[in-house]
Amino acid sequence: METYTRELYRALGAMPGDWEYIGYVSKEGADLDLSWFPGRIGESGISGENRFIWAWGELSQVARAARREKVDLVHSPATLGPRRTAMPTVVTMHDMLYWSHPELMTTPLYTAPVKWMERKAAANAARVVTISPTSQREINKYLGVPSDRIDVIPLAGEAPKNVDRRLAGSEGPLILAMGNRRPHKNWGALIRAAALIPALQRPRIVITGGRGDDPLAPLVQSLGMGEWVELKGWIDDAEVARLYSVATALAIPSFAEGFSLPTLEAMEAGLPALLSDIEVHRYVGGDAARYFDPSDDQALAGLLTEVCTDPGLVADMTEAGLARAREFTWARTARDTRAVFEEALLTSRS
Repeated sequence: METYTRELYRALGAMPGDWEYIGYVSKEGADLDLSWFPGRIGESGISGENRFIWAWGELSQVARAARREKVDLVHSPATLGPRRTAMPTVVTMHDMLYWSHPELMTTPLYTAPVKWMERKAAANAARVVTISPTSQREINKYLGVPSDRIDVIPLAGEAPKNVDRRLAGSEGPLILAMGNRRPHKNWGALIRAAALIPALQRPRIVITGGRGDDPLAPLVQSLGMGEWVELKGWIDDAEVARLYSVATALAIPSFAEGFSLPTLEAMEAGLPALLSDIEVHRYVGGDAARYFDPSDDQALAGLLTEVCTDPGLVADMTEAGLARAREFTWARTARDTRAVFEEALLTSRS
């Protein structure tokens, strides 16, 4: 959501017109580089470190700040939003995972409050923006928002800086995976699939994004995969660029997602994408990616073997991926989002 907010408002700022933007940020956010924001920053004084405190701020304090600033419209870009506003509000809801896959959420005490807050934010919103047809359908189903009040506006990808794909394969076959360790990410499937491949053909697996004691470590140990699987925490830009440069492909075995920004970022960099066969991945990857059943470790093992041994396949996927990524731009996201803002304003005045 941070990438979405930053790139959307950077692109909105580049559009013509006399729009004025005021950003309302957390206490921690105010200390960051916010030069990308095309307007004035207002510090909320509310910490974003505690989910409940920040959610309370979204529900109650945003409306007060908006009233104080006499704004014409409120945009909440991170799923939650104010419970009640005097002016029209647009809320961007990225996914409905707490509703559709509660069993895969790692914060069960947070699930019921989030669902209540999402329901309140959606009820107050003049319009809801979401990022895929999957999420649109689920917002309609779980929150009761009419489909004609929901606008699907996809995200865009931008390749990490300083990636050199001429180095691809220079460290041997390597499958890259990036993301948090929430159960819906299904990283265990990637480790189990690699274990099914004969050792002489087996690619290395690098999974970044862990924090603290990695919950994947016991699986790696139990399968004897320590030599082939490297579990990393959050990595800096230089390491991201290195891994994107040397990797054979990116793999995402998720059971569910709201979108798939890493897919577009990989394709933009020239890195083939291997994706679980779920609707949202088909929406993003199109014909440029290769797909597998996230519950079928053997099918994933076969696909890993294929991409690591067939240079022609990699070349075809790279070319198709670059073309696919060009279809998604932040300029398009900004243009369509501002059209939603204008519609919300127009409706409120009629």
